[in-house]
Amino acid sequence: MLFKDIIGHKDVINKLIQTVADNRVSHAQLILGPEGSGKLALAIAYSRYLNCVDKQNYGENHSSGLIGDACGKCHSCLKFNKLAHPDLHFVYPNATTKKITAKNYSENFIVEWREFLIENNYYVNLNEWFEKLGIENKQGSINVRDCNEINRILSFKTYESEYKIMIIWMVEKLYHAAAPKILKILEEPPEKTLFLLVSENHDQILPTIISRTQLIKLSKIKDREIFENLCEKFRIDEKTAHLIASHADGNYAEALQLLNNTDEEKFNTDFLIIWLRSCFKGSANDSDTKAGPLEGITSLVAVIAKIGREKQKSFLNYALKIARYSILINFNQNDLVKLSVEEAAFIKNFYTYINAKNIETVSDELNKAIFHIERNANPSILFMDLSLKMHKLLRQN
Repeated sequence: MLFKDIIGHKDVINKLIQTVADNRVSHAQLILGPEGSGKLALAIAYSRYLNCVDKQNYGENHSSGLIGDACGKCHSCLKFNKLAHPDLHFVYPNATTKKITAKNYSENFIVEWREFLIENNYYVNLNEWFEKLGIENKQGSINVRDCNEINRILSFKTYESEYKIMIIWMVEKLYHAAAPKILKILEEPPEKTLFLLVSENHDQILPTIISRTQLIKLSKIKDREIFENLCEKFRIDEKTAHLIASHADGNYAEALQLLNNTDEEKFNTDFLIIWLRSCFKGSANDSDTKAGPLEGITSLVAVIAKIGREKQKSFLNYALKIARYSILINFNQNDLVKLSVEEAAFIKNFYTYINAKNIETVSDELNKAIFHIERNANPSILFMDLSLKMHKLLRQN
């Protein structure tokens, strides 16, 4: 991953390049941005540039919009191609699996991690990673063993490059009891040690972590930039590229999912349509008009209770997005709505049921459900309670 491979964010990249040229590299940086914005890709490209032995200087008016980049050919860059550089280290959320049944920490999964990043072009999300690990119904975290390993690794000198780099992906998943283990080294690391913390949710990061870092904030990728990348890289027709870019709404990871028509994306769309209709009707079967709400939604609750917590959170976040689009349509803000053909066909007839009278409560209930899933609530009870509340809310006039 080179700077030139990153979609958008040219101004941010140029500022990073300039800090290297000016010898003003902050020892701890927090790269914050929404899912699919390229945070991790930027962290890896930045690490590569820092340790490249033949940095390219393009100047202000280069056609790429960049003022420089790594060479891509030196011994350091070649090792970065396989993410196997001895001075590049990763920490990421993990959990026990069928393979690792005890004492799990990031290094146990380094082979899977490298495969995962390279296969997905470094634009990844947490659900895909947990699916790759096969952690089933568990929730991943960055634990005490990971933090002890950070201290151990960074106590050594660099192996062959100028900087020893520690990338902590999804730092908001840092277990609270583990955080004190790394506060000292984060504030006063050894010379030529760089922390790159990558996050999607500023509010979930411990304040003691935030206070020790310099913030680099990324915005959503522009639709035009995703469209151009899809046309150039995947050689798809412009109509399809426009549709995918619009629906992805700045999330390149989602654009790749749409391009590959992944099972999770299809499940979220199909199941949400069935679930919302069932919540309104009180029946999972359109022809069964006599069934009460409890009878009608039980079968759907049984399905979603078994899919795993991260997928449940993904589904609820998707429901929030559809609720947001519904209220935008209610207020004639259709230009801000980005839907697939199937979603548009459904929401055309459904948007009136999510309106100014219930949108606040609907959003609160969905967010509370996500909150409780993160705290290991019983999914069957949670989704049954949520479904019954949605039944009442959708029937408000």
